[in-house]
Amino acid sequence: MKVSELHQPSDTKVPYDLVDDTIVYMRNDPMFYRQHYFPAMTKLADMHRSGAKVNAKDHLLPMIEKGCDSYCSKYNVARSPEEIYTNEDRNNIMQKIYSEELDQIKKGEYK
Repeated sequence: MKVSELHQPSDTKVPYDLVDDTIVYMRNDPMFYRQHYFPAMTKLADMHRSGAKVNAKDHLLPMIEKGCDSYCSKYNVARSPEEIYTNEDRNNIMQKIYSEELDQIKKGEYK
């Protein structure tokens, strides 16, 4: 048994902006980007270009859930994403990605 396992803080918080750090991870980890992020953005771009109604929550939330899980696993931040990510964090990640990537989609990215 490790000493760190004896004392688990009841309020697991990280000393940095978890939302921004998770977004940076999802965009910069080659495997996650290739397997999850890029396909989600490409699908979003295709829907936007075709004029279909885009529901960001339906299309981005599954990718964000995988990103939170992958982030926790890679950096050993928590045993599960539910320990550190709140619903507000997930919504903030989704809104930030959607707003930033929509600008890129409008400029012709993700073809």
